[in-house]
Amino acid sequence: MAASPICGVLLVDKPVGPTSFAVVRQVRRVLRVKKVGHAGSLDPFASGLLVVCVGRPATRLSDRLMAGRKHYRAEIRLGVETDTYDGEGKEVACRPVEGLDPQRIETALAGFRGEIMQAPPPFSALKHQGRPLYYYARRGEPVRKEPRPVRVYRLELLSFAEDRLVVDIECGKGTYVRSLAADLGRELGCGAHLAGLRRLAVGPFAVDQAVAGDGLAAMPADELAARLLPVAQVEELLAAS
Repeated sequence: MAASPICGVLLVDKPVGPTSFAVVRQVRRVLRVKKVGHAGSLDPFASGLLVVCVGRPATRLSDRLMAGRKHYRAEIRLGVETDTYDGEGKEVACRPVEGLDPQRIETALAGFRGEIMQAPPPFSALKHQGRPLYYYARRGEPVRKEPRPVRVYRLELLSFAEDRLVVDIECGKGTYVRSLAADLGRELGCGAHLAGLRRLAVGPFAVDQAVAGDGLAAMPADELAARLLPVAQVEELLAAS
C-alpha cells in the first residue's frame, strides 16, 4: 500500500531575519513536498507565528486561516519617521519627543480601537494595477492607496520609556501594524515607526505551540511531519473560533 501523502498545517516560530518564503522553502526541502505555502506573511524584521500549509488540502485553508484575528506585540520608536514605516527604511523625518505621558498616550491609543480607517503602507505587497505597492515605491513612484476599514479589537500600552512604546494588539484581517505605528506617531505629534514586531497568535493557534524556525534545517523529516496538525483538526478549530 502506498504511503499517505504528507499533509497538514505546521506552526512555525519564525526568527528575525529570514523572509516568510524562506521558511516555506525550508519546510518544502525537509518534507520534500512541492505544495507548501503560508497563511499570512511576516516581514524579515518580525518574528513569531507563521502558519505554514503543507499539501494541497491544507493550502485550501489559507483564506480561512488568514481571516482570523491576529495577536501582536509591537515596539514603536517615537520621534523618527521612515519611508517604510519600520526600522529597515530610510529616515524621512525626525522630531523631539516631548510632553508625553501614559495618559496622553492612552488617549491617542483610544482613537485606534474598534473599526478604523487605515491606509496601507507604500512599501507593502498590496497590488496596484497588477504589481505590489513596493514595486512602485522602490522606483521612487509611491502609490497612495485610499484608507480602508480595518478592525482593532484590542490595543493596550504595556510600557513607555523615553522614545519607546510597547503595545499589545489584537486585530483583524488587512490591518498593518506598521501603518498603525506611523499613524500613532502623527497623532502624538512626534512621528514614529515600527521598531519590532512579534506575532503571538493567529486565530486559535498560538506561538507557544510552534516549532522553532531556526531549527528547521536540522530537524528530521519524520519529526517535522509529526508536528503537522491534520486538516480535519484545523477545520474543527477554525469552526469553533
